[in-house]
Amino acid sequence: MSLQKLMEPEAGTNRTAVAEFILLGLVQTEEMQSVIFVLLLFAYLVTTGGNLSILAAILVEPKLHTPMYFFLGNVSVLDVGCVTVTVPAMLGCLLSHKSTISYDACLSQLFFFHLLAGMDCFLLTAMAYDRFLAICRPLTYSTRMNQRVQRMLVAVSWICAFTNALTHTIALTTLNFCGPSVINHFYCDLPQLFQLSCSSTQLNELLLFVAAAVMAVAPLVFISVSYAHVVAAVLQIRSAEGRKKAFSTCGSHLTVVGIFYGTGVFSYMRLGSVESSDKDKGVGVFMTVINPMLNPLIYSLRNTDVQDALCQLLVGKQSLT
Repeated sequence: MSLQKLMEPEAGTNRTAVAEFILLGLVQTEEMQSVIFVLLLFAYLVTTGGNLSILAAILVEPKLHTPMYFFLGNVSVLDVGCVTVTVPAMLGCLLSHKSTISYDACLSQLFFFHLLAGMDCFLLTAMAYDRFLAICRPLTYSTRMNQRVQRMLVAVSWICAFTNALTHTIALTTLNFCGPSVINHFYCDLPQLFQLSCSSTQLNELLLFVAAAVMAVAPLVFISVSYAHVVAAVLQIRSAEGRKKAFSTCGSHLTVVGIFYGTGVFSYMRLGSVESSDKDKGVGVFMTVINPMLNPLIYSLRNTDVQDALCQLLVGKQSLT
């Protein structure tokens, strides 16, 4: 039976409430499912291992007990959480050949996904603010970014992200799902569920628009303004080594910001589209698997402090760099 036929409600059927959804996953052929299972399992192990290594290095290395690495440690925790929300469930489906997910499990997955993605938005903004203070306001940095401020920024981020995720989840419970129940994706998210609703989604889309303004546009503007000041300040540094160190630290963060917001914008800009495509799945893989896997590499590739800490943690001695 074709995908289009599956996703169309049958004529003459009773419009009863949907108790579970069918996730079509990444591929339909059995041969490719085995390949996808191995790749996802490898990606999951690499992602969790890489991020937990970064976290452990930050915890055990006194040199990394600074605000920047405090936020980076929190990002590592979020990356492990993000990949855990989607990948294990997908691996379970591939292993059991069962592609259904209950209504409650679908809502839970959506809630945790938006909770962690929202936290990422705010933490990336906090890291930009930290770089701005460190480079543009060095004399007042220690007082403006003390431990109390760091913890307050993380706590406020959790509260805002939790409120956003809970709002979307509660608003979704007001929608009626009466068939079809096929989601052409590998996890539950708002755009795909909106398409399956047989009641109006105008309020939900408005909430998503407001959330995008508060949690995506505003932080991105703040990050851009912060780094405009940072670039101007760095260019005034006379030492070439000083400029290189400042740009390498900021460059890692900007790379992560670009990838995170780029995939997020592409994913939700297609909200009005009635068709789900392989592009949506590709972006979903990038958001939930590739991004968390790349972040440890990006942050450690040109950062000698992180490299030294990882070397000491894994090998038991200092790096020679």
